[in-house]
Amino acid sequence: MKKELLIASALVSTLGVASVAQAVTATMAGSMKIGAEFESADDLGTDNNQVHDQSNFNISLSETTDNGTTISTSFEIVDEGTVAADDDNALKLTFADGTALELLNAGNAAGTHAAAVPGAGGEQGVGGTSTQNAPGDLDFAAGSSALGFEVHSAADFLIDGLKMSASYSTDGGTAKAAKARTENSWGVGATYVTSAGDTTLTISGGVADSETATSGTQATSDKGGFNVGVVAVTGDITIGVGYGDGDTFDYETANIEIDGSVTKAGISYAASDDLTLALSVSAGEGKDGAFGTAGTTDDSVDSTSASATYTVAAGVSAVIGYTTVDAQNEGVATTDDGSAWYIGASMSF
Repeated sequence: MKKELLIASALVSTLGVASVAQAVTATMAGSMKIGAEFESADDLGTDNNQVHDQSNFNISLSETTDNGTTISTSFEIVDEGTVAADDDNALKLTFADGTALELLNAGNAAGTHAAAVPGAGGEQGVGGTSTQNAPGDLDFAAGSSALGFEVHSAADFLIDGLKMSASYSTDGGTAKAAKARTENSWGVGATYVTSAGDTTLTISGGVADSETATSGTQATSDKGGFNVGVVAVTGDITIGVGYGDGDTFDYETANIEIDGSVTKAGISYAASDDLTLALSVSAGEGKDGAFGTAGTTDDSVDSTSASATYTVAAGVSAVIGYTTVDAQNEGVATTDDGSAWYIGASMSF
């Protein structure tokens, strides 16, 4: 009987505390994508048909203090065949004057300001087994570790339309391991928005650098580089182009250093209220080699993608997409060559 009374007392006490505490404001968003991909490899690969079943659920938390500072964060649960949680989310403080500070998992400012070049929709792609290391993202050289921060200026910083960020991160001080890792990093980035007649131009870019730690041979160059891009919006048409260049590394099987660059371009057209057409191209090149030995022969990946997305109902879209890829590893054709079709639908809230 005494145990039951103790449990009841603890429950009442807990409920009492809970009734006093104020909950932060929570908003939810998510999507479900399902479709079929038909992948046709070139001579070195194997044809592959598969179903993509992907879902994600995002919760954003925020609250504003009496002095006008907003404290916010978010987390995401992603299911792509295996349930996984995305916990790389910073704690963000947004002050009354519009400046902001992100703490922990803040990322790199150069990546924050990478250009949002339009890309084709769909989940199609060509998967291979080669060891080619040509980059595909504009911010591939922007490294960071979890223990860091990023500072954001308010809008219209120094001049109208300009916004800037700066970041720094370091590691937890653990001993160096055989696998390479980013020991510390810094980055700066900026985005400038202006108008030219009926066209809105967004010019953005950033610079990043870092130090790579390993117990073995050091890389010839640490992870770092720059990216720059411009996106123009005129009515229903959005056109963008971006370029990234720098050094990075891969430690999955062995410590590999990569000197690479990538160019991306894309266009999207809202043909009607319900139909959006998109076309994008990407060309990446990289020279890879073991740490301490810079590569001399190019890896490359050139891809072209197109898609049509139709809004069936509010939050419900149907998409058909196509991608063709031409890839080389050390100047020789690889299993990453080929093309793929995708047809599917997504529901979002």
